[in-house]
Amino acid sequence: MVKKLLQYVLRLYAVRARVQVGERVQIGLWSKLWAPQKLVVEDDVYIGSGCTIEVDGRIGRWSMLANGVGLVGRHDHDFRCVGKPVRYAPWIGDADSRFRGPEAAVTVEEDVWIGYGAIVLSGVTIGRGAIVAAGSVVPKTVERYAIVAGAPARQVGMRFTPDEIREHEAKLGYPPAVIGPVGTRSV
Repeated sequence: MVKKLLQYVLRLYAVRARVQVGERVQIGLWSKLWAPQKLVVEDDVYIGSGCTIEVDGRIGRWSMLANGVGLVGRHDHDFRCVGKPVRYAPWIGDADSRFRGPEAAVTVEEDVWIGYGAIVLSGVTIGRGAIVAAGSVVPKTVERYAIVAGAPARQVGMRFTPDEIREHEAKLGYPPAVIGPVGTRSV
């Protein structure tokens, strides 16, 4: 009872405008979720303490974001606006922002683990089953089941072999499919 009450209070603080949260989502202290247009957090997601999620997009089921993770826009402020200091230039949250749309979204597919303090920039898809190492900065798409690390992040390994991926996905209930590129859904 106390745990459910605490999660309810945390959601009141953490979940801001235009965010849809699924079932059994845990959100740590001092995290903030906000979207210019729409962010969907699917079922069974864990978001650690002190996370900043300020993008449109989707966080897929069974994903984990460690403490201090940031999913943030790379063009949140129109720094090319002549005659205005960056502080007063158009912002992604303004109705007239020119930085909206799919290229400004972040997609975290299912079963992803993003390590402590990692930053994922807008316009990026983290493929199903991928792992992002702690402290990484991710400026481009991460392939399914890849392990990436560094700033900028680069692939340093794979979570599973192709046969293990097929077995893993079968056990999770995904329909049999050829392992495809990021952004394709086999469900």
